[in-house]
Amino acid sequence: MTAPISQDALNQLFLNARTHNAWTDAEVPDALLRELVDIVKMGPTSANCSPARIVFVKSDAAKNRLKPFLSEGNLEKTMSAPVCAIIGHDLEFYEHMAKLFPHNKDSRYWFEGDPEKILETAFRNGTLQGAYFLIAARALGLDTGPMSGFDKAGVDEEFFAGTKVRSNFLCNLGHGDPSVLLPRSPRFDFGEIAQIL
Repeated sequence: MTAPISQDALNQLFLNARTHNAWTDAEVPDALLRELVDIVKMGPTSANCSPARIVFVKSDAAKNRLKPFLSEGNLEKTMSAPVCAIIGHDLEFYEHMAKLFPHNKDSRYWFEGDPEKILETAFRNGTLQGAYFLIAARALGLDTGPMSGFDKAGVDEEFFAGTKVRSNFLCNLGHGDPSVLLPRSPRFDFGEIAQIL
């Protein structure tokens, strides 16, 4: 039986973790980004379809490519973040099913010719992997700043041209500056969002 993780771990992942908008100058090494992806890819997806695709926007040149597509409210915090990850999903994920789900050679054909099922599966599972990304980043000692507020079509054309990858959300990464955090926003009570039958 799996043991619960420690209270300290829960605090780091959820209870004390915050969405950051301001960042220190501490670098995020490429090796840490690779480790992050190696953790994210282990999270479960439908039939192991693994549609998430991630672009780490880190260099000044890459940030300048992203800059025109950011909303005004997301501009400064993204440009000052050590890294901004574009979390996307591949609408041709099913082309890799023979590799990812090898015990069922017909799994590719579950999706072929059904664009609605493809979109639903890619978006749902890519979003799941995006959530794993946030948790894994926090587990590795990074702070996160997930956000909408960008021109998706522009980002897709700039970073995913010639592919069937579509962006979902952006996530700034680094070591946040806690001195500028606002008070935590309220959350629902159990009975407002859940029930036990």
